[in-house]
Amino acid sequence: MAPRPVIIDTDPGQDDAFAILLALAAPELEVLALTTVAGNMGLAQTTDNARRIVELAGRGEVPVYAGSARPLLRDPRPVPEIHGETGIDGWDWVPARQGAAPGHAVDYLVETLLGHPEKITLIVLGPQTNIALALRRAPDIAERIDQIVFMGGGFFEGGNMSPAAEYNILVDPEAARIVLNSGVPVTAVPLDCTHATPAPVNWSAALAAHGSEVMRACAGMMEFFERYGNAKYGTASRPLHDAVAVAALLWPELFTGRLCPVDVECAGELTTGMTVVDWLRQTGKKDNCTWLNGCTDPGEVYRRMESALARLGR
Repeated sequence: MAPRPVIIDTDPGQDDAFAILLALAAPELEVLALTTVAGNMGLAQTTDNARRIVELAGRGEVPVYAGSARPLLRDPRPVPEIHGETGIDGWDWVPARQGAAPGHAVDYLVETLLGHPEKITLIVLGPQTNIALALRRAPDIAERIDQIVFMGGGFFEGGNMSPAAEYNILVDPEAARIVLNSGVPVTAVPLDCTHATPAPVNWSAALAAHGSEVMRACAGMMEFFERYGNAKYGTASRPLHDAVAVAALLWPELFTGRLCPVDVECAGELTTGMTVVDWLRQTGKKDNCTWLNGCTDPGEVYRRMESALARLGR
């Protein structure tokens, strides 16, 4: 089968880096471009990070378009305490050889979705600001999106940045609400799913043993990423949240979930950014999101991921 065309919207982030590398390594996917957004770090840093990641993979021809520097209505909320000063700490990154492609990410999204001969899947790994702006600017693009797969939210697992809210949604809840109510087929890969998909303990050592530059970079990022999460949660390993989202697109047979109504709380005193999942369909609202809540074989997810990543740079 011909590879599925995808655009990755991202705010790298070590787990974003793994997700991007996995998508670039997967023969099932044709990565048309990366679009960047302010999230884990400011826009200039996330854009530079995206360039460094595609170049590490030997895929420097993949363009990176810089997008929104702030959420729709709120202040940016970078988290260097989680991802380090660069956002992708853990590896001694060389400077990117190229800069961002000319033009704004939202313009690129609109023009490409309307002009591409096939419908395109959007993989959304950060705050959904770019996607919401594109949908508002050109509503017709909704018919040209095959599906949106996003990492974000939490219901059964609660939040990771507040008791109720996961980071990607909390940063721009208004954007997430626009996306969820756009009529586009949406699959959410929330904390409910990613926490059920932890990496093997000491996986970084297995990655480093491959010896290639890509795998040594992955090992270093994994070690850094796990340091904060293991301390916070008292765990021995952590899930690569954004990479799990790409894995769910590639290998849906390894994940469980349900199509149901999902919305976002934008004005709650205690619950702003909460993804409200009508798991039992009690509200009478239309089903609008496939909400993934489990993984049947985490070990297999990371075995497949490692095998794919090892192909890069050969």
